[in-house]
Amino acid sequence: MIIKPEPTLKDLQFILEENRIKASDLLEMYRRMVLSRYFEEEIKRIYNQDKNPFNMAVGLIRGEMHLSIGQEAIAVGTLYNARDEDVVISTHRPHHHAIAKGVDLKKLAAEIFGKVTGLCRGKGGHMHLFDKTKNFACSGIVGASFPQAAGAAFAFKYLGKDNVAFAFAGEGTSNHGTFFETLNLASSWELPLVIVIEDNKYADSTPKSLTMATTFHYQQGLANNIPSYLVDGMDVIDIYITAKKAVERARRGFGPTLIEALTYRYVGHFEGDTEEYRSKEEVEFWYTVDPIKRHENRLLKLGYADEDKLNKIKEEAKKEVSEAIKFAIESPLPDPNEAFVGVFA
Repeated sequence: MIIKPEPTLKDLQFILEENRIKASDLLEMYRRMVLSRYFEEEIKRIYNQDKNPFNMAVGLIRGEMHLSIGQEAIAVGTLYNARDEDVVISTHRPHHHAIAKGVDLKKLAAEIFGKVTGLCRGKGGHMHLFDKTKNFACSGIVGASFPQAAGAAFAFKYLGKDNVAFAFAGEGTSNHGTFFETLNLASSWELPLVIVIEDNKYADSTPKSLTMATTFHYQQGLANNIPSYLVDGMDVIDIYITAKKAVERARRGFGPTLIEALTYRYVGHFEGDTEEYRSKEEVEFWYTVDPIKRHENRLLKLGYADEDKLNKIKEEAKKEVSEAIKFAIESPLPDPNEAFVGVFA
């Protein structure tokens, strides 16, 4: 995997100046990444309560759970320039995207807990999150994000709007037919679509190298005449710069962009995953390029924040997460009659 070397202070200052990235932007990106990390760590803690031996059918949070701990920079960097009117279609690993899009944290938590105050009144759970106010959606169906986001992009173009649709997916998902069909039509019709592949090395437990004829997915974008880029998914600045250009290009009517971000999930594919397919040494290596710690060190090096300021951001994020979890726990479960609400015959 390719991880860019850490730039010198002089090079970093040049990159920020060249791309007009302000200190306030870097601090806000840090806040959003920290918020996402703390939220998922707390969800992980509560999810695994009362599950020894592991049984996903018991506990305060039931069913499968897919966390994105380690991949926060991709969501934050990509969606930093997204508007509420822009559409984001996520995957079965959706929390970091939802938080980066600005989905209400309390309603997000309540939906994960299956409570009536959740985004979908407790009916969707963590893999089926929908927020009409933020134009955010996700699906447990592997490969669904590509055509769904392309449909939204087609609507924007047809209606003459300058909005953008984002499709997130993993590298395993990108071996599905929906990926190639979407690349072809998005390119042919010049749709305002940004496709982001979160390449974390493994499709569930299968190494990417065993299932692909090419080395990278961005090469497949190039084959469809789409501007395509390989970025460091553990570097929020690298992602932000590339995504900003992609978004601006789409808004101006120049068509789609494909971004492949090399990243790593510090947890298993799902909670309960024994992770026998990867070594302890591999996981330890990726912790050395933790996107939040890297960004934190840069803020300190640039003089944009000191330890006290960063600690304050962390404490505020922890408080927001705590309030969201408390809201979810204290919210009521849906009435049984909810089963008949919103059902279309």
